[in-house]
Amino acid sequence: MSGFFGLASKEDCVFDLFYGTDYHSHLGTKRAGMAVYDTERGFDRAIHNIENTNFRPKFEGDTNRMKGHLGIGCISDFEPQPLIVRAHHGTYAIATVGKINNDEELVRMLFQEGHAHFMEMSGGGVNPTELTSVLINQRDSITEGIRFAQEQIKGSMTLLVMTQDAVYAARDLHGRTPVVIGKREGATCACFESFSFLNLGYTEERELAPGEIVKLTPEGYEVVRAPEADAKLQICTFLWIYYGFPASSYEGKNVEAVRNRCGALQAARDKKKGMPQVDSVAGVPDSGVAHAIGYANASGIPYQRPFVKYTHTWPRSFMPSLKEKRHLIAKMKLIPVHDLIREKRLLMIDDSIVRGTQLKETTRFLYENGAKEVHIRTACPPLLFSCPYLNFSRSSSEMELISRRMIEHLEGTRTPDEGMLREYADPDSERYENMVKEIGKDMEFTSLSYNRLDDMIEAVGLPACHLCTHCWNGN
Repeated sequence: MSGFFGLASKEDCVFDLFYGTDYHSHLGTKRAGMAVYDTERGFDRAIHNIENTNFRPKFEGDTNRMKGHLGIGCISDFEPQPLIVRAHHGTYAIATVGKINNDEELVRMLFQEGHAHFMEMSGGGVNPTELTSVLINQRDSITEGIRFAQEQIKGSMTLLVMTQDAVYAARDLHGRTPVVIGKREGATCACFESFSFLNLGYTEERELAPGEIVKLTPEGYEVVRAPEADAKLQICTFLWIYYGFPASSYEGKNVEAVRNRCGALQAARDKKKGMPQVDSVAGVPDSGVAHAIGYANASGIPYQRPFVKYTHTWPRSFMPSLKEKRHLIAKMKLIPVHDLIREKRLLMIDDSIVRGTQLKETTRFLYENGAKEVHIRTACPPLLFSCPYLNFSRSSSEMELISRRMIEHLEGTRTPDEGMLREYADPDSERYENMVKEIGKDMEFTSLSYNRLDDMIEAVGLPACHLCTHCWNGN
């Protein structure tokens, strides 16, 4: 995932750009950058690696030298950006949020049409942001180029483009990620997270519709490309379950409130089938906490914190490359509260189980510190498919997902057919029940229960047809 912040201002914009971009730090852990345009100095850019250090200390020095009335910033999990590009449109800067699944096909097409080379390489492949810019350059205007790029890309693509005159903001054709417009006197901004401009004095204007493109100036914004009449919203549901910051809202639905409802609906399900006898409810920090509070409030079981994260010297979840060191570091960040663990029956809620490695370590950690029982609840259903749109369950193989490994164990095949996978996605089927039982046994949980897809959708509060649920049911 990535996040961005862009603005057009009558005055110098670097202060707002710096803090607005910083407020997206939870969306990326590898690269960050800012680009500005000043009528006297022209374009300027700074990009840094943020794997070991947060955004602010890396960029504080840059803010003292940078100047401009237009700016875009980006926090990224993968490629360095924003990029500055020189094309027949003129010079512009670009930042993107999304995923390109047909990059090799697009590169071949561009080579055949005479594009000479790509300069930015990321992880051995073409930088997706540069590829997007090259697609934009195939058309006569920025607006036409943005739409052409979005139509050619298989996956998703939301972006900001900063020219010498304005900042363009474009939401993905299916709205898988948000774009929010904020306004204050003399400045207009566009960003991923709706809370990121509040402390900077902006008020929310509105969210862009899927496929909509707007042009930002200090005076306001202009719609330069309306959404298609048949544009269908399919926003990523994981924004509420895991990615989003608690203060953010998407499509009018607040993240913290949705997580509370998720937990409450899980508690209601447990009451129906028999609530486990536990001493306390806790959330796996940080994204499981709000789900756990909702569960505790609905169940009447006390909410407690049997372990806490030591965050003062652990600014991010950077992990060393060696597997055994990763496990050690994950454990070192968690500090046990022995009085709340020893001889206690604990119910823990996590946002999801992807590979299962870290939650298994957490469970062992609780047992090692004296827990009598560890019951696990997750805020979403079992992940059966890797994400083709936003890199949530980014992996080289779906077999890295613990649910798929359990299906292989139960069925003896790595390639279950569509009908079989539908059964494993159905919480009322025998195959689903067997899979959950095997996962719980493998992970050493006292009990395991996943949130149901219908309950999760109810918690979000949007029609199911407006939500991308591919990770759970392939839709």
